[in-house]
Amino acid sequence: MTMLKKSISLTVAATLALGGCADMTQSQKSTASGAGIGAAAGAVLGALTAGGNKGSSALQGAALGAAVGAAGGYLWNQHLEKQKQQMQQATAGTGAQVTQTADNRLKINVPAAAGFATGSAQLNANLYPALDELANGLMQNPTESVQILGFTDNTGSDAINYPLSENRALSVKNYLVSRGVQPQRIATQGMGPQNPVASNQTEEGRALNRRVEIYVAYPPQK
Repeated sequence: MTMLKKSISLTVAATLALGGCADMTQSQKSTASGAGIGAAAGAVLGALTAGGNKGSSALQGAALGAAVGAAGGYLWNQHLEKQKQQMQQATAGTGAQVTQTADNRLKINVPAAAGFATGSAQLNANLYPALDELANGLMQNPTESVQILGFTDNTGSDAINYPLSENRALSVKNYLVSRGVQPQRIATQGMGPQNPVASNQTEEGRALNRRVEIYVAYPPQK
């Protein structure tokens, strides 16, 4: 097991154990659970920032994530709720799903079939209205940040899958930038076949794994 996986597993296990203690108040349990969620997210973000390298960056990310999680994760406010409702309307019929994550981020999951031609990083035009709506929401809420992750299934080589997943994430970023969103607000990462959400043993599962995930976050105020 890598250092990153160990740091995530140990931190989440410890905080979930704390969150289950019988003599803790509900507020304390929520704080402990939130720290575990934040630590896991922070460790992943730390690794992404370091280009996937093992070591202190991942651990620092976990520590920072735990601090965010201890405060209840990111902040879910009326702006994000409004954006969620608007994005649900804008993505209706496209195959994309819009949800609120456990750590209070707005998530737009775009299956590759909805956003891209097979083996291509060129955006399908039917996704433009939804991305236009997303760009409008981001322009109205300049403190929000965006993370875009691209994924593939496990067919093909890493030499193909990682660049393809990165280029798909970049295509979404470039479209948002073309609509006025500042590029420094948007982070992208090509994850290749990592973190599958379904079995790669079936075509249906592989189709679900080929996706782009867009996360919109409002950070806690200092």
